[in-house]
Amino acid sequence: MALRLVQVNFKARDDSALGRFWAEALGWGLSSEGPGVTNIEPVGFSWPDPTAVCIDFVAVPDPATVRYRVHLDLATTSAAHQAELVARLTELGATPADVGQGDVPWTVLADPEGNVFCVLEPREIYRDTGPIAALVVDCADPRAMAAFWGEAVGWTVHEVSDDHARLRAAEGVGPYLEFLRTTPGGKTMWKRVHIDVLPNPVDDQAAEAARLESIGAKPADVGQGDVSWIVLADPEGNEFCVLGRG
Repeated sequence: MALRLVQVNFKARDDSALGRFWAEALGWGLSSEGPGVTNIEPVGFSWPDPTAVCIDFVAVPDPATVRYRVHLDLATTSAAHQAELVARLTELGATPADVGQGDVPWTVLADPEGNVFCVLEPREIYRDTGPIAALVVDCADPRAMAAFWGEAVGWTVHEVSDDHARLRAAEGVGPYLEFLRTTPGGKTMWKRVHIDVLPNPVDDQAAEAARLESIGAKPADVGQGDVSWIVLADPEGNEFCVLGRG
């Protein structure tokens, strides 16, 4: 049995518009599986594949406005590329964002619905990740989160300390999953963005959900009702979905 981290799920006021922004930002293709749901993934991508973590945008009536615990870091290959990407994203509708970052070499922006993300300066470690360098989660205990998620999805821990942990798919491809320690009173809620994992094979959904609970996950009720996926929360209360046959 195994789980794959397959996508990030964004709640959105306008899934189509937000999907178009991110598709153009990343150079990915855009599709829809039904009203209120927009999907983006690399052109020619065969889902699921560890070379990319895809993004789904799901329309909800009024997405909560919170200080997010999760954000995307975008990779660049040179200082010129970073500047060009920031300029292009701004033309697409991104705006500068101040999250108290101070004088740093990366640029913090917000997408058209206010989701904060970073355009990183060129870093060798992200040279082969694709346009998304990392999915970054603020947390209280990076070591514990790395241990849980590494066991949950079978990703390899590349770096771990009291302040930061970095994981990547065992195949050594695609973006990193990173955990960054934050001080108490910082970003305390994760409402608009969550991770989706897919059992392999999908019929092992119930068994995989039980395994996740055995290593520290807990059932979560976010008002999902009768759906094909199972909602759980990791040890720090971040909801995520174990997908099934939809």
